[in-house]
Amino acid sequence: MKKQISIIGCGWLGFPLAKNLVDKGYKVKGSSTSEEKLKTISDANIEAFHIQLNEDGIVGEYTDFLKGSETVIINIPPGLRKNPDKNHVVEIQHLVNAIETQTIKNVIYISSTSVFEDETHFPIITANSAPNATSLNGKQLITIENILKENTNFNTTIIRFGGLFDSQRHPAKYLAGRTNLSNPEAPVNLIHKEDCINIITLILRNNIWNETFNAAHPNHPTKKGYYTNYCKQHQLDLPQFNTSEKSKGKIIESTKLEQLLNYSFKQAL
Repeated sequence: MKKQISIIGCGWLGFPLAKNLVDKGYKVKGSSTSEEKLKTISDANIEAFHIQLNEDGIVGEYTDFLKGSETVIINIPPGLRKNPDKNHVVEIQHLVNAIETQTIKNVIYISSTSVFEDETHFPIITANSAPNATSLNGKQLITIENILKENTNFNTTIIRFGGLFDSQRHPAKYLAGRTNLSNPEAPVNLIHKEDCINIITLILRNNIWNETFNAAHPNHPTKKGYYTNYCKQHQLDLPQFNTSEKSKGKIIESTKLEQLLNYSFKQAL
């Protein structure tokens, strides 16, 4: 019998992930906050649900979305950039409460390396590094990670991805031509969407539960050098950096992931 997975957040990463899992023989349910996207999701042999997490609760047929699934993948960003006063922790708690009412065995939570603070000495972040973010976004992610890890009703594996990109959506395209950019000497911590999908799929296939992974490409050029070179190669306006202040950053090490999953990153920066 095909294993069933529910993916909350079938967007830029979640939709191709869902399609990949369907191709691998999984039965997949996928959610979107956009009703317009539901047909696209359904056309890819993914059972589509219109679901919205709010601080007051969950809007949509979330019981049917979760019912019968062995694993839930939570792939929704906090969204604090658009709504800085939002309590994303409460939104996720509503989802956890709903998960507890079903026979869900496993949860994969897509977190972020922003749970670690940027420092002037560029700390090397390993699997043993304790999250220490002071930003509102980072602190909410840390709280959510702990809520999930401490819940004994299901297994939880957390994946903290660095900056996601692919050929169409690359951060250099947003930085091109901009001026007064900060942290020119900071190391970049990027990961290609294809590697993200491969890593999630391996965790599912090998039943790697109750683990926490940091995931970024092992190469960490400086922000200034990397984005300047990318823009030159792609005929984009060069970004201009502010070098008057000391750069802050970090180096995300993915050794645990590479060893435990026997994984080599497929896509270069």
